[in-house]
Amino acid sequence: MSWTVHRARVAGLSRDRAADDPELLDARRDLLAARAEQYITELVAAAPPLTAVQRSHLAGILFAPTTGGS
Repeated sequence: MSWTVHRARVAGLSRDRAADDPELLDARRDLLAARAEQYITELVAAAPPLTAVQRSHLAGILFAPTTGGS
C-alpha cells in the first residue's frame, strides 16, 4: 500500500478527531511506518550490499525497545 493512502487517511481522520484520538494516532503511526518502508527500500536498492555486521547493527536499531511513543 502506498504511503499516500495512509496520508489521506490521516487527513480524513484529522478533520473530526481530537489530536489524541487512538484511531488517529494509529493512522499517524502507520503513515510513518509506510514512509520509512519506502525510504529504506529505495536506500537499499541504490546502495552496495551491506556486510553482515552492518545488517546486524541496523536490525538492532529497528528491534531495540522504545520508550515513550506508541
